[in-house]
Amino acid sequence: MPTPGRSSSYLQGLVRELCKLPGETPWVEFKVDNAEPQEIGEYISALANGAALASKTRGYLVWGIKDDDHAIVGTQFDPNKARKGNEALESWLLRLLEPRIEFSFSTVELDGKRVVLLEIVAASGRPVSFSGREYIRVGSYKKPLGDFPEKERELWRLFDRVPFEKGIAAPHLSEDEVLQMLDYPSYFDLLELPLPDGRSAILDALRRDQLVVANAETWDITNLGAILFAKRISDFASLSRKAVRVIQYRGRDRTETVREQLDGRGYASGFEGLLVYLNGILPTTEVVGQALRHQVPRFPELAVRELVANALIHQDFSVTGAGPMVEVFDGRVEITDPGEPLVAVERLLDSPPFSRNETLASLMRRFRICEERGSGIDKVVAQVELHQLPPPLFETPPGFTRVVLFAPRDFNQMDKEERVRACYWHACLKYVQREPVTNSTIRERFGISEPNRAMASRLLRDAVEAGVIVPRDAAAAPKLMQYLPWWATSSARGST
Repeated sequence: MPTPGRSSSYLQGLVRELCKLPGETPWVEFKVDNAEPQEIGEYISALANGAALASKTRGYLVWGIKDDDHAIVGTQFDPNKARKGNEALESWLLRLLEPRIEFSFSTVELDGKRVVLLEIVAASGRPVSFSGREYIRVGSYKKPLGDFPEKERELWRLFDRVPFEKGIAAPHLSEDEVLQMLDYPSYFDLLELPLPDGRSAILDALRRDQLVVANAETWDITNLGAILFAKRISDFASLSRKAVRVIQYRGRDRTETVREQLDGRGYASGFEGLLVYLNGILPTTEVVGQALRHQVPRFPELAVRELVANALIHQDFSVTGAGPMVEVFDGRVEITDPGEPLVAVERLLDSPPFSRNETLASLMRRFRICEERGSGIDKVVAQVELHQLPPPLFETPPGFTRVVLFAPRDFNQMDKEERVRACYWHACLKYVQREPVTNSTIRERFGISEPNRAMASRLLRDAVEAGVIVPRDAAAAPKLMQYLPWWATSSARGST
């Protein structure tokens, strides 16, 4: 049976066009009845990688066609009945692919003969492997990619040029299937636009923002469209591990989980709902006023919002098997995303904005989900200082970026390392605001009264000794002393 959304005539035309090729190519393979499961899996890897090298959106494996003269002879292979052990062939193949790219089998009749077509989405972001090994077509043979380092280098250079957002998450869909898989009303709601009349107008708007791609008779949903507006991210095999996971623990470690939620909606359409859920489980503090009691969040909502948005936008989508995660502990929140930062963590606040996923970031700004370009970490640090919290901690465990927000603690409960780190981020924030750090600004940051200015002086001295801040003018009188972050000296500017 043809894949839903594509007519038999379309598939017949596609196979005939493939048969017109002068010979087997890096992205097309013809067979008659050879359908050994391991061999099929290796060909999926080889053809996905070959299609990427040839700048094709898909690779094809066709049964029922002779490989020498491309004559249509028919096949006995039936993918719907094929199995590997006790497992259906398709699920077995998908389980051993990394990353889990989209592929689909179709059966069509040509000249009274049965032909099976396997369509494979081209690799994007990284080479496709099967059972732990990557393959490529060389001439008419399938070979391990590692045996051809020049092709492997070329493939990686290609991935560097093609952004994640332009990859195809779901190919060859009908208009109805696209609209069933995407939460398209949210797109227009976020842009504050009326919903257009008719499917064609809706799809045309989605196409203009690269959420879908139009083909001759069908539509593709791009990675950008799927990750932002999927009704269920799990519907897209290559993105299924990119859903946001929120975990709440009892206590300060991971030994006991209170609750866990996998937010399966697209990042844009599901963002506000994600924040509502997250703010509902974050701890609050009861404040007693003159007449009323009310609950105050222990973590600034704006800081949490900005860090969650950053984790979604700036993650490295080529890291497979992991997605953004928010973990809530007693006394802290940890937000982790795949991929190490593109700049050193100590320069996150002042560095010019740069994103792995600029098209995604641009749309998220248009949807007002994240702040203006480059202002996110500034706002996080400013919110932390406004609430006089311990400083945020930015970490880079191998392959990941993690930001830790801490609940309120009194000044005397912060250790020396935290106080020094707070002085550093205070200096960074003041520097981008074109203001110096002084004894007065440090007292304001920590809530230290003026009679205790000596305490602020000791904090500044500790930060200077730690090398995180430097005097603007070392010869200035003590009461006139001003400070900068270590990298803001003229010599540091010349080397960064």
